[in-house]
Amino acid sequence: MRLVRYQAASGPQSGALVGGVLHPLPEPTAEVPIGDPFGSPESLLVPVLPSTVFGVASRVDAEGEVLPPATFLKAVGSVAGPGDAIPLPAGIGLVEAAAELAVVVGAPMWQADPELVLTRVLGYTIALDVTARDEQRRDPLCTAAKSRRGFTPLGPWIETRFDATDAAITLRRNGDRVATGSTADLVRSIPETLSHLSTLVELAKGDVVLTGAPGTISPIEPGDSLVAEIDGIGALTSRVVRT
Repeated sequence: MRLVRYQAASGPQSGALVGGVLHPLPEPTAEVPIGDPFGSPESLLVPVLPSTVFGVASRVDAEGEVLPPATFLKAVGSVAGPGDAIPLPAGIGLVEAAAELAVVVGAPMWQADPELVLTRVLGYTIALDVTARDEQRRDPLCTAAKSRRGFTPLGPWIETRFDATDAAITLRRNGDRVATGSTADLVRSIPETLSHLSTLVELAKGDVVLTGAPGTISPIEPGDSLVAEIDGIGALTSRVVRT
């Protein structure tokens, strides 16, 4: 099932796409859709409004041993939806976008067992983790580097039935395929990542976890059109603009 948020005449609404047909929902949920179907939404919005966005970066030591992942926060104000702009101010320097699988939490997680953690997941969506590299070198907390407006596009929907074990990820820039990878290339599995994160902080319903880029990174600049694709979910489009 694909859970969406869309723009209706009365304002933003939640729904479920079932066989390409939209069913209204009272709120984002993985339960059976209710409401009469009425076709396809004209304008999709960001599929979830998280209270917290977590990022994860894999780490290995000089001998190749896997270390606990580095974790960071992205401001919720950086979240954008399908087709929204990624604004880059003049003089920002090198900026890169990473196509990643994002996990949407469906129930609270605290010290979750890796064997059971996926039962607390609502579903999965596509993310672009945008980073201003020059700012990152100047600010170890990465606020200016990762939390600017539009630096976390999410979408186009939440896929509730998805196997994250070995899903191909592709990043296209202006129509050209510039990076490919798979969730199987991540240093830690999705359950391991979520379990580790839940030992640091209790994850709440609606939180979003960016699971890392398996080599799916590209520099970006104003005028670019970006498409992040994950097999089994779909494609997220974004455009880069100068501000």
